[in-house]
This record gives sequence, C-alpha cells and structure tokens, in this order.
Amino acid sequence: MRVLIMGGTRFIGVYLAKLLVDRGHQVVLFNRGNHPAPVDAVQTIVGDRKDVEGLKAKLAGESFDAIFDNNGRELSDTQPLVDLFGDKVQHFVYVSSAGVYLKSDQMPHIEGDAVDPQSRHKGKFQTETYLQAQNVPFTSVRPVYIYGPQNYNPLESWFFDRVVRDRPIPIPGNGMHLTQLGHVQDLATAMAAVLGNETAIGQIYNISGEKAVTFDGLARACAIAAGKDPASLKLVHYDPKAFDFGKAKAFPMRVQHFFTTIDKAQAELGWAPTYDLVAGLKDSFHNDYLTSGRDHAEVDFGLDDKILAA
Repeated sequence: MRVLIMGGTRFIGVYLAKLLVDRGHQVVLFNRGNHPAPVDAVQTIVGDRKDVEGLKAKLAGESFDAIFDNNGRELSDTQPLVDLFGDKVQHFVYVSSAGVYLKSDQMPHIEGDAVDPQSRHKGKFQTETYLQAQNVPFTSVRPVYIYGPQNYNPLESWFFDRVVRDRPIPIPGNGMHLTQLGHVQDLATAMAAVLGNETAIGQIYNISGEKAVTFDGLARACAIAAGKDPASLKLVHYDPKAFDFGKAKAFPMRVQHFFTTIDKAQAELGWAPTYDLVAGLKDSFHNDYLTSGRDHAEVDFGLDDKILAA
C-alpha cells in the first residue's frame, strides 16, 4: 500500500513508519520538516497542516491507499484530509485518545462508554463522529498513556528523575488510583494490524497494556527498571486539593482511576501487547532516559519541595 502518515518523525510516527516500511508499504510523511525522517526509504512532503490551503495544494496531486492521522487534535485538523481523500482511500486510521471517556464509577472503560463533552480531548471524539458521518472507511485507536523511548511527554521520565536522584516521590491521594500504560511499539503494531482488516472498518479500539497499575506500583516499577530497590523508595502521599499549583502540573497523570479493556482489539485485530510494564520501562530507561543524559540534567523540583515542606 502507498501510505500517508501525518507527522511521522516523533514518537508514535517513528515506530509506525519503520514498521510499515519493514512490511513492504510505500510510506510518505507530511510534516513541517523540523526532524529527519526515521527511515531513509520514505518520502517527506514538507508543510504545515494548520495551513489548510497549503496542505491541499501540496497533497492535491497525490494518491494514497491508506492514511494515518497521528497528530490531529481538532476536527478542523482532519477535515482537509477528508475533503481530499475521504472517498478515495481504502483505510483512514485516526489516533484518538482514551481521554475522551466520561469519568465513571464502573471500570474499565470499554469502547461504547459515554464520552465527556467537556474533555480537553473532545476534538478527538468530534473527529471520530465526523469520520463516521462522512462514511469514511475509518478506524480509530484510543490509547491510554503511551510510553517508551522518544516519549516527549514527561511521563515515565517524571518518575525516573526522582528515582535516580534518590528523592522522595510525591504521589497524590493514597497512591492506589489505577492507571494504564501502553508501550509505543505495541501501539504502532496495533495500528499496522488495522490495514487490510475489513473487520476494523468503522470501529474504535482501546489500545494499551494488559494490566492496570496503581500510582505507587508505577513508582516501584520505575525503580525496578532503573536498577533500584523498590522497597527503598520514599513515597509521599498528599492531598492535591490542599495546594494551588496554578497551571503547573505537580504529577504527570490524571488523579482518578483511568484504564480500559483491550479485549476488542485483541479479538478483532489479532494483536496483543508484547511489553509488560517493567520490560517496557527498562526499554525507556536504558534506550532513552540514560542515552539522552536525563539522569545528569538539571531538574526543577520546586513543586515537589512545596509539597514535601507542607
């Protein structure tokens, strides 16, 4: 297949591009050209998707069998692609987010659960609804938290920063909130498994790791990945409502139970995660955190100190 990836040079796109090339697909990237292509064999079309007229001009003469929209956040980001290719592509794969789900007393989230109209990810759900209404042959994937080498979000690195420096780890609540992480390689594999799968047309899939983990358990898993004794960690629990952090984030995850079932993806895509949590964190620690020198970088622990001093 000739495949267009929107983005393709950071995190998810890097893994996906390499995987698709390895499987014999002809891959084309569309991005701003700020980062090199992850594979020599791919073509890059340089442009800004926010410049709608420029995007249409650069892609108007192109033809693709499939499109992966990895970085569309709002409906307006994806509409130009649908205008150009919606009735021409065999498959349109959209990266949504499990963040669209409405907070619930009953867990885990399944694909049919109610969505939160006030979610900061509401543009993702609006895009899914639009793709369906336009009869685009789409599939949407809803990751929970994504981790792994090249993660530009301070997720696992937030824990590693404290673990390697033997600092106390401030965790909101009682540390027993359940959350879920999925390795980026497993996400890319699930996305690639969609291609050529007629069952996946018009479907939404939660994609993550197999198990949920508590905040405390995640801190301990990060310690194990970093070669530390998890029993040596000093976990400090606090009430986040007792502090005014303004717009700053004192903790990298939402303070609630937040995890999904991935049964549907496993059954219909013939896919399963290959990384357990500790193995995936070791991959991230050794092949990204250490190699990038984060263990020696200067880190601002001002919010930590505010919590610990209370």
